[in-house]
Parts: sequence; C-alpha cells; structure tokens
Amino acid sequence: MTTNVSSVPAYAAPAAGAPLERTTVPRRAVGEHDVLIDIKYAGICHSDIHQARDGWGKGIYPMVPGHEIAGVVTEVGPGVTRFAVGDRVGVGCFVDSCRECEYCRQGLEQYCTGGGTATYNALDKNGEPTYGGYSTHIVVDENYTVRIPEGLSLDQAAPLLCAGITLYSPLRHWNAGPGKKVAVVGLGGLGHMGVKIAHALGAEVTVLSQTLRKKDDGLALGADHYYATSDEATFEALAGTFDLIVSTVSAPLPFDKYLGLLKTDGALVNVGAPEEPVSLNLFSVIGGRKTLAGSMIGGIRETQEMLDFCAEHGFGAEIELIRADQINEAYERVLASDVRYRFVIDAATI
Repeated sequence: MTTNVSSVPAYAAPAAGAPLERTTVPRRAVGEHDVLIDIKYAGICHSDIHQARDGWGKGIYPMVPGHEIAGVVTEVGPGVTRFAVGDRVGVGCFVDSCRECEYCRQGLEQYCTGGGTATYNALDKNGEPTYGGYSTHIVVDENYTVRIPEGLSLDQAAPLLCAGITLYSPLRHWNAGPGKKVAVVGLGGLGHMGVKIAHALGAEVTVLSQTLRKKDDGLALGADHYYATSDEATFEALAGTFDLIVSTVSAPLPFDKYLGLLKTDGALVNVGAPEEPVSLNLFSVIGGRKTLAGSMIGGIRETQEMLDFCAEHGFGAEIELIRADQINEAYERVLASDVRYRFVIDAATI
C-alpha cells in the first residue's frame, strides 16, 4: 500500500537566523530504489545551527535541518533489495552522490567530486531543495541508508549518524588503538563520542577541555586523563605527548600550541569547523614532521561499520530527549555548551 507523504510536518527556519517554526514540506514519491522512513528521532548537530544562521555561507530557505536521523522503513520501492518494511534504519549527512568519481567508487562518498547531495540545505539532481530530519518522514535512496543494529536504541543511535561517524572515521584512518596516545579537544556532542570510540579501540585517551568542569564525565566515558587548556602549565606538561589529537571545537584554536603537544609524525585533525579563518606558523609542522589535517564524516560503508562497532561495544550517544517545540531553546543551549551531550528530537512531537 502506498503511503501519501507528499507533504509532511516539519520544523524549519524560514530565514537566516529566524527561529524555527512548525510548517510542512514536500517529499518526493517513493521511487524504484527508495525507502520511505518514518522518522522516530533526529539529533541536533552544531552544524545545524551554523547553516540555519548562514554561518557557512548563504542557505536555502525554508531550511529543515537535521542529518542525524533514525527511524523505521514503512515503504520500499519495487527495486529495493537491502531493506524491508519494519527495518530500523538511519540517514546521515548526505543522501546522494555522483556514484562515478574515484571517491564514490572507493566508498568515500563524503568526498564526492562529481556532486554530492547534502541531506538538507542542498539541491538534489532534479534541482529540488532537500529537507532534513526535523520532520516526520523522509524518502531516501536505499544506497544512502544504513541499518541500525538491534543492540542500539533508536534515540541513542541518531547522533551516531553524524557525531559518531565524524569521530570514528579519523580515529580509524589515523590508526587509533593499543599503544597510541590520543587526545580529544572538547567534550561536547562530538567529543564525547570521540572518547567512547577511542577508548573502545584500545587507545590511551586524554580529554583537553577549557576547564575541569566535565572531568568526572570524561573519565566515566572512558578517558584516562583530563586536562584544562586554560592552564598554561598543561601545554608544558604535555609537550610531545600525543600520536593523534582530534579537535572537535567550532572556535579557532591556537594551533601552534596544540601542535606542540604532538610527537614526531603526529597528527592534529580538525573535525570542528570554525566560521573564521585560522592562522598557523609553519615551523609548528616542519619541526617534527607533523600533520595538520581535517576529516569529514564517513562513507556509507564506514558509517555502517561504525554503527556495528558501537553496537558490539554496547554504547550509543549520551542524549537529552526534547520535544520539537524546544528546538530553539536547544539551539541556544548548544551555543552555551549546556547539553550533555546531544539533544535529540522526539519526532512524534513534530
């Protein structure tokens, strides 16, 4: 039986910086390889706020944010082979890619050079705007949908579709594991997942945070050490310590100081994306053959791997479940670092 979801309830920003409000948005008909997903939960990512406020450039409005989506399949197209009605599924930061470039062929669709399609604030291949997870339903190609293992609750799984994979991908790529010393800068929505994943990979984990306010949380999540970066003595004490530092913060770092914490051949990887340009003295990387790098989410195959890894190790995100009418308040609390550690919208309240 075909479900009519041509127009679905959603929360959207009508203009840059405007409060989100309840509205309706169109959804396409279920195509040959599409799945219709009844959204159960949607995480709130800091990037939602950046985009809804034109922090990363001019947006497409009305904008329905949300790329941490967990739900249940309620309809499948006739050509779908990977999913069936009733399956628990997730959708992350993109819903299509060119499928032909060298990166798509390698399963690195997040770096598609032929034209990827973001889950929201983008135009699809037909020139229609995409709308994200702050809504009741979404239609997605099966090839850009992942399976949520039974060992994960849907509400705690939702943030894994961005926060989880954003940390898992660089930790895997730079070989975090036994014998490696890994630091996570910032203990927020991204950082708390970095601590959990790095610990599960077997690394020795340190949290570098502005203050010691969340120290007990960090240690409980799996950190071995916790230091305050507001204390200059921290940078002296930890000089030359880490194989890998992953920065999750959205404000520019004093990179020269943080690069000084790396061993020779160490890497400082940014997954937070400040709106402002940053500065760097190149001697900070030349000395010690160090790497300053960035990383962006993961491909579909790696995202599935991450979900299976989290289920195997028995953890999801630490969440605060909210109603849809609390989204605007939640945005302000995210900016004030007043969430432990990810807001998740109960889509039943939309």
